[in-house]
Amino acid sequence: MPQPIRIPDVAGKVVALLGLGRTGSATAAALEASGATVWAWDDAERARAALPAGMIVDLANANWSQPEMLVMSPGIPHTHPAPHPVAALAKAAGKPLLGDIELLYRAMPKQRYVGITGTNGKSTTTTLIAHILRQGGKQVEVGGNLGAAALSLEPLPGDGIYVLELSSYQLELTPTPICDVAILLNITPDHLSRHGGIDGYIDAKALILRPKGRGSIGVLGVDDQPCRDLFAKLQGAARKLIPISVEREVKGGIDALNGILVDRTGARPEEIVDLKSIATLPGSHNWQNAAAAYLAARAMGLDRAAIVAGLKSYPGLAHRQELIATIDGVRYVNDSKATNADAAAKALVCYDNIYWIIGGRAKEGGLSNLDRFYPRVRHAYLIGECANEFAKQLRGKLHFTQCGTLDKAVSAANADARKDRKAGAVVLLSPACASWDQYPNFEARGDHFRALVLALGGKGAA
Repeated sequence: MPQPIRIPDVAGKVVALLGLGRTGSATAAALEASGATVWAWDDAERARAALPAGMIVDLANANWSQPEMLVMSPGIPHTHPAPHPVAALAKAAGKPLLGDIELLYRAMPKQRYVGITGTNGKSTTTTLIAHILRQGGKQVEVGGNLGAAALSLEPLPGDGIYVLELSSYQLELTPTPICDVAILLNITPDHLSRHGGIDGYIDAKALILRPKGRGSIGVLGVDDQPCRDLFAKLQGAARKLIPISVEREVKGGIDALNGILVDRTGARPEEIVDLKSIATLPGSHNWQNAAAAYLAARAMGLDRAAIVAGLKSYPGLAHRQELIATIDGVRYVNDSKATNADAAAKALVCYDNIYWIIGGRAKEGGLSNLDRFYPRVRHAYLIGECANEFAKQLRGKLHFTQCGTLDKAVSAANADARKDRKAGAVVLLSPACASWDQYPNFEARGDHFRALVLALGGKGAA
């Protein structure tokens, strides 16, 4: 068994810990293994019951002169819309507020770090980079906001690489610039209440680009206005920035117009690969992900041939345009990870004759800017708590059915697609909503969709 990650300078000290979900539980275990006295709390009694009783301390009534710091799970607010009472107490006592990413870096400062953030695409880019690096013989651990919590990852040797998906929440709790390669893909409005508006959200995302030594680079998508503004603001003022685009040629960067990945960082442009030939990277949003992954892999020492081989062998990301099965000529695609309208747009643009399953708990903006894709949609199937509101927005624009639940939606979409017999038909779960009204997370929603589709008689995409 590998040794757990040991966090320095906490042995014999009190560390307060708020939030005992996936991240908090891993943090508690790492802190205890490192010799700290852990004062742990979660507002949910069930979460507290999962830890030894001796660890549980009501931090709202604790003596705040004793803890060295407050380690917070990223989902807990510490500024907007209002700080959690425990966070407010820690701030008043002058204690630093940190997250598990900061503790990982303190424990493993000699390793290399690739960090990925953005409103959309960060999970695909994270898994794609990890896949390419592993295929190229690098020792890699991948996690953070995606998959395994940072402090449950294995310790790596000095030449190992941590590939971390980083949310805006995590970045706010990581005061140290940790990324040797820092990737900011895009910015569209999301989580605005947690950041006090769009400016706060942009500032939080931009934290990933704070300069770090050792020749670190920043990779910045320049196809949206907030990121273009950041590039103009930070170019020459921070770490080396390399632009990526799928809309235009970018001098000194990487672009993928019409799916052709071109490297313009050298003396002359070099065509790398036709991304349209890679079935697991469909659409221009995935071309942006591939451009970022190419730069990250190159910075980590891989040559062009190894990177192209890794791109071509990428199996795809679960819950992100994941082809579950093809039944009687109808494709069933799981895009449960599309939890906002902008993410859903990335899938809608890739298909025609779409039988679209949509709904859940609506995000900021609802269905804004999706109208241009409606001609591709044969019928929509509304689920979740926003179904009535979405029905009002879609009336007169799309044919739709109020289904309420995913099982009814899959059944109705399957029946309609088989009856219509349209070429290229796709039953697409791309909800444009969070899952929390009916499922604990988007993964559970996607897993349910997969089970429902396979029960129709599909044998899987392979």
